[in-house]
Amino acid sequence: MRLSTTLLLLPAALVSVSEAFYIPGWSIRSYKDQDPIPLYTNKLTSPTTELPFAYAEQPFVVPVTHDGPGSKFGPRNIGLNLGEVLRGDRISVSDYELVMGKDIPCAYLGDREVNRNDVQKANRMVRDGYVVEWIVDNLPGATSFVTIDKSKRYYAAGFKLGTFENDEAYINNHVTLVLRWRNMPDHPGRKLIVAFEVYPKSVSGPKGKCPDNLETAKPLELVVPQGAESLTIPYTYSVYWKEDNSIDWANRWDLYFMNDEESVSIHWLAIINSVVIAMLLTIVVAIVMLRTLSRDIQKYNSISGPSSDAEAKADLEDAEDALEETGWKLVHGDVFRAPALGGLFAPLIGSGMQLIFVTLSLLVLSAVGILNPSYRGGFISFGLFLFIFAGFFSGYYSTRVYKTFKGDNWKKNALTTGLIFPGFLFATMFLLNLFVWAQASSTAIPVTTLIALGAMWLLISLPLVFIGSYLGFQREAWEHPTRTTQIARQIPPQPWYLRLIPSILIGGIIPFAVIFIELLFVFKSLWQDKSSYYYMFGFLGLITGVLILVVMEISVVMTYFMLCYENWGWWWRSFLVGGGSAVWVFVYSAWYYFTKLQVQGWTSGLLYFAYSALACAVYGVLLGTVGWVASYAFVRRIYGAIKAD
Repeated sequence: MRLSTTLLLLPAALVSVSEAFYIPGWSIRSYKDQDPIPLYTNKLTSPTTELPFAYAEQPFVVPVTHDGPGSKFGPRNIGLNLGEVLRGDRISVSDYELVMGKDIPCAYLGDREVNRNDVQKANRMVRDGYVVEWIVDNLPGATSFVTIDKSKRYYAAGFKLGTFENDEAYINNHVTLVLRWRNMPDHPGRKLIVAFEVYPKSVSGPKGKCPDNLETAKPLELVVPQGAESLTIPYTYSVYWKEDNSIDWANRWDLYFMNDEESVSIHWLAIINSVVIAMLLTIVVAIVMLRTLSRDIQKYNSISGPSSDAEAKADLEDAEDALEETGWKLVHGDVFRAPALGGLFAPLIGSGMQLIFVTLSLLVLSAVGILNPSYRGGFISFGLFLFIFAGFFSGYYSTRVYKTFKGDNWKKNALTTGLIFPGFLFATMFLLNLFVWAQASSTAIPVTTLIALGAMWLLISLPLVFIGSYLGFQREAWEHPTRTTQIARQIPPQPWYLRLIPSILIGGIIPFAVIFIELLFVFKSLWQDKSSYYYMFGFLGLITGVLILVVMEISVVMTYFMLCYENWGWWWRSFLVGGGSAVWVFVYSAWYYFTKLQVQGWTSGLLYFAYSALACAVYGVLLGTVGWVASYAFVRRIYGAIKAD
């Protein structure tokens, strides 16, 4: 009774704990009047290129002057977690002075002399639509929008570097910063920042001071004046504090996703579409399992059972008909025969188990709120660490499959498991990083970070793979319900839809139909918005569950059809059919690139297709493992239900 009561109270306790503190931001930051507040600069991103750049390192930006231990906010560069480094964040303290509650109509930041080459670079970045990301109190500076009916306000992270009109580029060298605050409950005199808005403007003014009139000042064109060798860009800013009690501190990120509420109906349409497809496929599987397959098993067992000579003679014709109807029974001596390239198959299954663990863990962490946009880089950091430590599961399940194939060199299998798939990922990232290095993008992974990643792989993940493999090899091999014959049965000619390529495409199109509506939002968040993917996890969690169910069912159906046509080579086929939707996802990514994106430059195009292919490979291995697990359980079940000689 005590145990059951504890289990019932556990969910309530978890909810109360999650409400007691703000996990990603770790704690609420409050300020009192006249407290200095740092403004951090991060990076420049563009929807037309996949190359972000560090804002503070640009030649047209005023460099930071107060740097070092003597400054108010410490050293210039801020320490980043691994996820922030990999996603291209480069956070630095700026010279913008923000003081809680103090309005600044206009303040002069500094001038920057820009030569012709740097002017051309700034001009090009403005033309490419680069967006600036600043941070105050862990909130990105936002461009504010209002819905058509003016009933709601919503934010888009970042603000334009400049404007491009009539084939002329203008840089936004003046910003009006609006910070919204509210009083902290139960703490008189303490204030919370609930919104950070940036209103950029291009103004031309005198050196060393603010323009006389910001409203009437002419914009500053990015052109070097005739007879001069450089362009002077003056930077100024204004700060205004506004009390806003309509925004709760815990919900201050909602405004960044408010514009996505209009697409909620489409998300639910995607879920309904997925559920309908899953239900139809479930009906098909139920018919196969409960009617056709069950009838075959009962009929064959009744004929194969003990009977008199007269009964046997009378049932001879029925027995021949039953054998003809149950073609899958004819391959009982080959169905558990080890597949070709089993030394590659087992490591792939192990890597798939590793990816399944990582994916489900990330969905759970996102659902409970540990991973959300205020924990910058948290999703990548957690995913990487989970992948490293899930090497244990990879080694364990890989060796269990390997031992099922009568393999005895578990160390070789463990080494293959620990190197082949992680090595493929690491080598691909390294090669792509060479192209990013050449462009001096902030997503270029530093050498020290690459060394750290390699050390995590070889010194942590690989030993865990060996530990898991050792424990898996100590377990007994999975027992199969039928014995394997010495001579393999010849596989007869197969129908066109059961051949390799058609079966993969047909088996992949149904899982793809489950997710293709939601894919539009996923691609938009990853390649265009680049910062608003957290709101999708609620929908992705539901669709992922349906997707796994559909992959399991389609793999079982295709395996059953293969066995009915006396094709016992289902091991690889179930894996490939399960991951077949990855082919359609890659085709969809190509369609999205040519129809939705306006990516410029061959480097950005290369990065897009390379990262898309890499993601599809991970997706394919994960779902391929799901398909194989379902098919393996199905085959063991049906052959364990018959009375084979």
